[in-house]
Amino acid sequence: MRTLYENADYRADLDRLASLPLPWERFANKNVLLSGAGGMIGSVFVDTLMVKNREGLGCRIFALTRDLDAASARFSLWTEDRRLQILPCDVNRPLDLPLGRADFVLHLASNTHPMQYASSPVATVMTNVLGLDHLLSFAAEHGAERFAFASSNEIYGNSREDVPFREDDLGYLNCNTLRAGYPESKRCGEALCQAYRAETGLDVVIPRFTRSYGPTMRVSDTKALSQFIKKAAAGEDIVLKSAGEQHYSFTHASDAAAGLLYVLMLGQCGEAYNVADEASDARLRDAAAICAAAAGTRVVFDVPEESESRGYSTAVNARLCGDKLKALGWKAWYTLQTGLESTITALRESGRV
Repeated sequence: MRTLYENADYRADLDRLASLPLPWERFANKNVLLSGAGGMIGSVFVDTLMVKNREGLGCRIFALTRDLDAASARFSLWTEDRRLQILPCDVNRPLDLPLGRADFVLHLASNTHPMQYASSPVATVMTNVLGLDHLLSFAAEHGAERFAFASSNEIYGNSREDVPFREDDLGYLNCNTLRAGYPESKRCGEALCQAYRAETGLDVVIPRFTRSYGPTMRVSDTKALSQFIKKAAAGEDIVLKSAGEQHYSFTHASDAAAGLLYVLMLGQCGEAYNVADEASDARLRDAAAICAAAAGTRVVFDVPEESESRGYSTAVNARLCGDKLKALGWKAWYTLQTGLESTITALRESGRV
């Protein structure tokens, strides 16, 4: 099995990320602590800082993960580099970490796909609230310069009109459902960040990510687009378990990591930023068609199992406006088509499907 570091597109993505016109000196000789380090976006962020370390940045990264073996395998390129320390940690328990100073703290850990929402609903909520509280408290007590909380497009709910959400908009969300645990806990998490900012003076920024995908996705991911990608990489028909009318924003993981870097380094304290680009807005059926064309297969329809459907989003119109982040200088490299094609190729080459 080939590692992701052998994929030409991923290597190019890391080079582009490391070349972004950002004040990288803010990380020089600093301690960076993040949860969810082995996740889709967090792992790209870690790789980018390690590339910058090879250029002399000199930051130390403390990567928290619940699966030490998986994270060690994921970051195999940096095995001998002591500037990356992978630490086993469940953020839902009180933190006992071996560092005296935490200059930048990021909470990226979260359940993020339907089967997790349905099978572990309590953990889904607790990671976004209790886990966040533990990291916010740790950051405040250890003199953090800045804290970043990874929020989600799901906090907006469903728009009654097919118009992209801006950061101060809000749609409809029924809180009295099992599926609401994810978006409602993300909303609560944002409010908790504002509470810490007011009470402790902690500098907090909030990137709001859209439905993300990319070669760093886990094969266990049950999001609709992730399933399309896995089917395409395996050369199988794409299974669409609805009419596919949902109109969403999608973001390639490398573009999402770039957005995270812009928010972390240039964002205004207390502000939230949508990480989204209109070139990756699409109806779910159109995303399925792109994957089918890339695989040379077809789109077929099926009825979801109950365990799946319990975790599905009910939002039909849930696109985000990324103008606020673009004003900081961010722009996406991938359209939905180029991003999906690149991801399908990467998974096929890696033999992970």
